[in-house]
Amino acid sequence: MAKNARTKAGYRCAECGNESAKWYGRCPECQAWGTVEEVGVPKAALAKIVAGAPSSPARPIGEVDVEAARARRTGVPELDRVLGGGLVPGAVVLLAGEPGVGKSTLLLEVAFRWAARDGASSPALYVTGEESAGQVRLRAERTGNVHEAMFLAAESDISAILGHVDAVDPGLLVVDSVQTLSTTVVEGTAGGVTQVRAVTAALVALAKERGLPVVLVGHVTKDGAIAGPRVLEHLVDVVLHFEGDRHSTLRMVRGVKNRFGPADEVGCFELVDDGIRGVADPSGLFLNRREQGVPGTAVTVMVEGKRPLVGEVQALVSRSALATPRRAVSGLDSARVAMALAVLERRGGIRLSDQDVFAATVGGMRIHEPAADLALIFAVASAARGQALPADIVVLGEVGLAGEVRRVHGVKNRLAEAARLGFTRALIPPDCEIPEGVRARICPDLGTALDVLAAVAS
Repeated sequence: MAKNARTKAGYRCAECGNESAKWYGRCPECQAWGTVEEVGVPKAALAKIVAGAPSSPARPIGEVDVEAARARRTGVPELDRVLGGGLVPGAVVLLAGEPGVGKSTLLLEVAFRWAARDGASSPALYVTGEESAGQVRLRAERTGNVHEAMFLAAESDISAILGHVDAVDPGLLVVDSVQTLSTTVVEGTAGGVTQVRAVTAALVALAKERGLPVVLVGHVTKDGAIAGPRVLEHLVDVVLHFEGDRHSTLRMVRGVKNRFGPADEVGCFELVDDGIRGVADPSGLFLNRREQGVPGTAVTVMVEGKRPLVGEVQALVSRSALATPRRAVSGLDSARVAMALAVLERRGGIRLSDQDVFAATVGGMRIHEPAADLALIFAVASAARGQALPADIVVLGEVGLAGEVRRVHGVKNRLAEAARLGFTRALIPPDCEIPEGVRARICPDLGTALDVLAAVAS
């Protein structure tokens, strides 16, 4: 054999030089990770890239037509709020959520509103890969979302879906779900990394070529993250999370990524017997209004996106019969609750080490922002002391480990929302702007806050 003959392809560890016939993620000799490389196969020379004819000439940005890229409303106001005004032509939207949260029900409503508005001139095509066409039709009848300009197809092959798009020429395409689609162009099973990447790339190319808005349904893992490769979120234009407690009728669509609008907006929905409906004023869902205050309750105002929401934090404190007292949390960040209890005991002098503490929100609200720290501490202190806050007081503020009460953003808008709902007094941090109609008490630290609690308690 000639000396310059090509060597046989193999793999070699860059650390110890061990050679093997197959690739390993971890070298079997030196146990190093990611050091095994292919050797013996010469790399092809990089071809020189030459200039080609552009598809369209470059123009000054001020001369680019934007009318064709204007967002079109879906007919569901709460969803339009999250999208930044509606669906942009050619946009690809990924809606992800847990099974049974209501993704298909919401998108059937969107397809129906689109078809009812535009009719035959711009029909809606709903493609399902998880159910049969008959099952989707039954759900559409139950929710009242049947229209002659709505087209339905049960397909899992991306080539067949492209054929339906050519035949129907829709103005809106809904695919439920992207994890069920596959293509023969690449290897792998439906839902795998290779298949999900390939079918998503094909749908994105279709959307951009036709100016067709496409809405994809995505699955989530047990940790709540979007299933599939991370590149899936990079390929699409908008990523929405559909959230909700299965034991509550409240649902929230939260924007995570949005190339055409704000990425932190939230839309509120409520599941009803005949489908799903938007909730334009959801604060009432999170409140249990009473004429008199009850020990262990405090009202606060959280901000979801740009929307202030008034909610209630409740706490129950009772002597523990266990060696290690219980700490049960629902709707709150357990780490922040543990921190607040430690600060309350150390800086506020309220003994909780031998007490069971239960903390929760009302109506399925989830509060994770620091602005609710002071409300949580007031609720626990109120329960421990048996002192009730008046029913017309809201509490705002972040509490530090040193017991200081820190300012939070958007206090004026939060208090304005509370005033709209009938709250006239507020306990807030220093240096905050106060709207008209609200009487505020300043709480610079935890000691002052607890003195205020004793003074205003009924």
